[in-house]
Amino acid sequence: VCLNHPDFAGVHFTGSTGVFNHIWKTAGANMGIYKSYPRIVGETGGKDFVMAHKSADVDVLVAALARGAFEYQGQKCSAASRAYIPSNLAAEVKKKLVAEVKSMQMGSIEDFRNFVNAVIDEKSFDKLESYIKGARKKDAKAKIWVGGKCDKSTGYFIEPTVIEALDPHYVTMCEELFG
Repeated sequence: VCLNHPDFAGVHFTGSTGVFNHIWKTAGANMGIYKSYPRIVGETGGKDFVMAHKSADVDVLVAALARGAFEYQGQKCSAASRAYIPSNLAAEVKKKLVAEVKSMQMGSIEDFRNFVNAVIDEKSFDKLESYIKGARKKDAKAKIWVGGKCDKSTGYFIEPTVIEALDPHYVTMCEELFG
């Protein structure tokens, strides 16, 4: 409705790349009906990374990583999908992050004790599951620290999963995980 209204002046959008592209396409097609040029700002698809300093407080870092990566099942534009941890903190971060992720309950949105629910659709499920399966391969240049169970029998549930990339060119370091 708003994109077809003469008074449409702008939108600040956060969401999928496909929807944002539709907003631009519709606004472009409607330029003749608008009273002014609309301002369109979008945040789509890309994920954030965390770069920890060697002096970082490990407990604060672990909380930020766990919440940043797994709130909303990681399906938010600001999701922390990659982390760069200095070697002096790596062992302690791994130990505490694995424990934190293991404590996250997963299940139906109807139970508010669940921190993690299903991912949005089968396409997302299949894409994420492919990364997990890839990390499990014998010759993978990655290893799973925690998580990795996938079940789409009653929804698209993927256990919170942390993959350590052993190669900076590993697929999860180069591709957009959600789109």
